[in-house]
Formats: sequence, structure tokens, C-alpha cells
Amino acid sequence: MTLSDLPFINACLNGATTVLLICGYIQIKRGRQQAHGMFMSAAFITSTLFLVGYLAHKIGMKGIHTTFPGQGWIRPVYFTLLLTHSVLAVVNLPLILRTIYLAIRGRYEEHKRLARWTFPVWMYVSVTGVLVYLFLYRWFPAA
Repeated sequence: MTLSDLPFINACLNGATTVLLICGYIQIKRGRQQAHGMFMSAAFITSTLFLVGYLAHKIGMKGIHTTFPGQGWIRPVYFTLLLTHSVLAVVNLPLILRTIYLAIRGRYEEHKRLARWTFPVWMYVSVTGVLVYLFLYRWFPAA
């Protein structure tokens, strides 16, 4: 494995997080708290692995920037997606940590209230993470 493999692996981790989040959501809606906790824990692990891989890629690339080569109307679409993804990813980390903390402490009403915000933001960040990868490396690869 090389540094150039990390974006694909990271996109897979984001995709896996999305699936795990959906499974966790379904489980809590069915009243299966233990299964919900297991899926959400797995989502947290895949997100953490993504973050480690993302940072390893950025550090390993030593300042080499990936530029978006798309032209025309797709550029503002991509950069809007990237901006919202990046800002919400930063906002989401403390939300996730607090939501998990509340669950671990058994403060389920507070957990539920915060999770109503955390879940959609986490889903958006996971899905758009895959889209950013597709834009950069599959749909509009650098020549």
C-alpha cells in the first residue's frame, strides 16, 4: 500500500460509515438499543480510521495539493460541496464525541436530543466525503 491508495481507502471508510449510520438509525427506530449502540460504535471506528488515513495522506504528501481539474458549471458545485463538507466535518467531531459521551453516561434524553443534530450532519459528512473522492479521483481525474 502506498500514499496514493489512501484516498480510495478513505472513501470506502466513509461509505462504510454511511451504511453503519443507517443501520444504527434503523435499529434505534425498532427499539433495539444494544444493536444501535454496536452499529454507532462501528461507525465511530470507521470514521476514526478515516481521519487517521486522511491525516496520514495529507502529512505524507508534504504540501502537495490535489487540485480539482473540472471546468465550467461543475467547479462551483464541487467547491460548494467541499466547503460544506469541510466545515461540517469540523463541527461534527465535537457533536459526535458529546453524543457518545451522553450515551455512555446513560443520559439518554440528552443523547437523543443531540443525536437529532449529530446524525444528519454525520450522514452528510460521510456521503459528501465519498462524493469529494469521486469528483477528484474518478469523475474528473487530473490529466
